[in-house]
Amino acid sequence: MALHFLLDDRDLSTAATGDVVTFGGAEAHHAATVRRVRPGEEVTLGEGAGSWVEAVVETASAREVSVRVRSVRHEERPAPRVTLVQALAKGDRDELAIQAATELGVDRIIPWQAARSVSRWEAAKRDRGVARWQSIVREAAKQAHRAWVPRVEAPLSTVELLSLAPAALVLEPTAQTALSAWGPAAAEDIVLVVGPEGGIAPDELQRLDEAGATLVRLGSTILRTSTAGPAALALLNGRLGRW
Repeated sequence: MALHFLLDDRDLSTAATGDVVTFGGAEAHHAATVRRVRPGEEVTLGEGAGSWVEAVVETASAREVSVRVRSVRHEERPAPRVTLVQALAKGDRDELAIQAATELGVDRIIPWQAARSVSRWEAAKRDRGVARWQSIVREAAKQAHRAWVPRVEAPLSTVELLSLAPAALVLEPTAQTALSAWGPAAAEDIVLVVGPEGGIAPDELQRLDEAGATLVRLGSTILRTSTAGPAALALLNGRLGRW
């Protein structure tokens, strides 16, 4: 499979067959020095907003790579949109969750400052956290050859999360409804909510339930916060016809 590169600062929707596209910076260095692309090699380019360019390398150096476009297409944004609301977790468990979720096709990611979240994003740490997650998501999307790169939005408090409750599937091991038995409503966006290690606090579950969220379970075992979201996404991909 051809190597894929992301040109975040470029509008590739106007590219045409025969055009020469050049790029520099970190992506050129990665292409020429790390991945060792060479003239004549086939690659793909994207900007994370649906454009997909197939091209052939003409020149490659650590400072600049040039490719000649062979074909261009645009992929529509997936519908319904699937959002992952991932509770902040200690260590790198939340980062592992969003990395895998991106590879599995999630469309949007929102950090959640849950009551039981050990990690706290406060003041300047909030912006750094979002930037860190977006970097992880970008690299995962590139690895997965995705035409659309999910956006990481600002973290939500539980009060703010309640506004998304009517579209939410909240993963809760004690829920009566299994996710496998849940039937998606046509064309409606889905918000998948995953709690931190230790689970979602009882009062948060009650507030989400009262606000219209649907509580669902995954099997009979307790999954880590780094595993639950990706497992649920895999199941949803099948139910939505994405896989």
